[in-house]
Amino acid sequence: MALRFSCAFLAGGALHSYFAAPNMSAAAANRPYVAPYGTNPSNSRVFFDVAEQGGGSFFGMASQDPIGRIEFELFDDTVPVTARSFRELCRGTGSKSPEGKLLTFKNCVFHRIIPDFMIQGGDITKGNGTGGCSIYGTRFKDESFDGKAGKHKGPGILSMANAGRNTNGSQFFICTVACSWLDGKHVVFGQVVNGYEHVKKMESYGTPHGKPSKTVLISDCGVLQENAN
Repeated sequence: MALRFSCAFLAGGALHSYFAAPNMSAAAANRPYVAPYGTNPSNSRVFFDVAEQGGGSFFGMASQDPIGRIEFELFDDTVPVTARSFRELCRGTGSKSPEGKLLTFKNCVFHRIIPDFMIQGGDITKGNGTGGCSIYGTRFKDESFDGKAGKHKGPGILSMANAGRNTNGSQFFICTVACSWLDGKHVVFGQVVNGYEHVKKMESYGTPHGKPSKTVLISDCGVLQENAN
């Protein structure tokens, strides 16, 4: 089953015209980035090093052109179960999915990018939006929609992609605009705290139907700070 944004969004890009927010004004686009929520120093922090896959190769491996590092705060204070799965996939558990894929975000592609909406990745088993696996198994329940866990209030929000209620896996999306129509349907579990300019660079590779014009992937990832609670 393809993961989706409500109403089977991920079954195809046609619903983007219904869901997508209007283009931001030039003034709004040029404002310095501020994380949607105040940060909690006790929450864990993780990073993605993102890169564009180049056309050349080195010893048989595709070349990569670095884009930069994105740092996230995870909301351990509101959704610790969801935050833990994402954190451990950033760390790399050494365990494998039922399909035999390593449970890690490293080398995972961002398979769907829609400008003025979101950037989606995290399909660690198939890479095309139809797979994924959490540290708890293939799927786990929606943890909460209370407080900030239920509000896609601005750019930089990190939220779970799903195929309906209680179908969270490893797929996630980063909002590039406020997405209130997703409130109460997708669990918000973190936010970008550094490197949002790299999110905007990735967004520039997006298309209205979602297929990126260039391959963008997570070249490395890890944990910067453990949850202090």
